[in-house]
Amino acid sequence: MARPIQAYIDLAALEHNLQVARRATSARLMSVIKADGYGHGLLRVAEALAATDGFALLDIQDAVRLREAGYRQTILLLEGFFNTEDLASVAEYDLACVIHSPWQIAMLDAFSGNRKLDVWLKVNTGMNRLGFTPQQVAQAMEQLQRHRAVRDITLMTHFANADEARGIAEPLALFNDVAASYRVARSLANSAALLRYPAAHGDWVRPGIMLYGATPFAPEKDRGVSAQQLGLRPAMTLSSRIIATQELRAGDEIGYGAQFRAEHSMRIGVVACGYADGYPRHAPNGTPILVDGQRTKTLGRVSMDMLYVDLSNLPQAEVGSRVVLWGESMPIDEVARTAGTVGYELMCALAKRVQVVV
Repeated sequence: MARPIQAYIDLAALEHNLQVARRATSARLMSVIKADGYGHGLLRVAEALAATDGFALLDIQDAVRLREAGYRQTILLLEGFFNTEDLASVAEYDLACVIHSPWQIAMLDAFSGNRKLDVWLKVNTGMNRLGFTPQQVAQAMEQLQRHRAVRDITLMTHFANADEARGIAEPLALFNDVAASYRVARSLANSAALLRYPAAHGDWVRPGIMLYGATPFAPEKDRGVSAQQLGLRPAMTLSSRIIATQELRAGDEIGYGAQFRAEHSMRIGVVACGYADGYPRHAPNGTPILVDGQRTKTLGRVSMDMLYVDLSNLPQAEVGSRVVLWGESMPIDEVARTAGTVGYELMCALAKRVQVVV
């Protein structure tokens, strides 16, 4: 018999969330499906998001899988290419590449292929991660505009604070000053900017986390902006079952490190889910969870394969009761916030040993 933990991927929710993005903008949609579709599965996500205008990811191998599966949309490599060997596949499969550093232009110079490439020139507007500074853009643009291997150029940037109260006013103004000199397509907005800042939509928007049904807004700054309030539906539900129950007396401790001690008699359940499945080990006592559709909380330290839940107020719960770790009626953002992380990490941490159903 298979272990009861499974991740349900709701393709209809992905389609719905794409439409939420579509209604929010007139720009073309570049759906971000990196990290195996944020843990949901690359090809199943691509199938659900087939109405998008483009896909963005990191690995050339994944881009090739999309092309070989028949997807003809623009496919953008968000970190571009890493060596001259990559360029042969980029050209063969007609992939668009982010150009973020001078060394990539030097590799283009050494490219001996005959096909021209679409490139997205990245402008560093303050995040200081990837991209050319505004002072470097003119030289890079000149090199790319006259380059024998370049067909089309898009200017792009990425916002560091679109999800927070600080906003995007300064980097947006900086980008617009740089872009004003060029008649090329522009791409600026991630999920947060797409939903909050129409002035940043440009020609391409790049929705990511919103497609999977989580809020793009920083919880410590925007507690009131939930995925549900944004009209988003969770695309992943991680569920399992109670596999044992225990009766505790006052003073009894549970789990590694005895991180929880009962103050009174209580009943607890043991759930077949642990950090080897992708549930965060650092989730503290009191992390919200559902048992038979009722809210309760975790207790003690999460172990590799199991965790504990409080059943004291759930007399109907027993071995076999369904447990929802996150997803359906248990927002992943709430679980993540309690655990001191973000929904992105929980999605991407889903372990390969977890059965996935659609």
